[in-house]
Amino acid sequence: MAKQDKAKKQDLTSDLKKLSQIAEWFEEREEVDIEEGLKKVKEAAGLIKKSKERLKEIENEFEEIKKEIDLEEDNGSGKEKEEKEEKKEEIDVKNIPF
Repeated sequence: MAKQDKAKKQDLTSDLKKLSQIAEWFEEREEVDIEEGLKKVKEAAGLIKKSKERLKEIENEFEEIKKEIDLEEDNGSGKEKEEKEEKKEEIDVKNIPF
């Protein structure tokens, strides 16, 4: 895995952990300090935006892989079709009993 890909994976994982910690912070409070809560909400919003972008990149990577697999399957089918057509051409019509 490339260093950049590994760093992005770690960033996403880290961002998701931070979001979880922020959620826990709110859950643990009986009374929330408005100023501190606002800072946490802003931080969470940034993390959510960054995570959505990374997830979109991941989705695009999966789509590219799927296209490659579909293309390979189509190419395989194309070869099989060519082989079948070649076999059809090899049939001697004189040997057909009608």
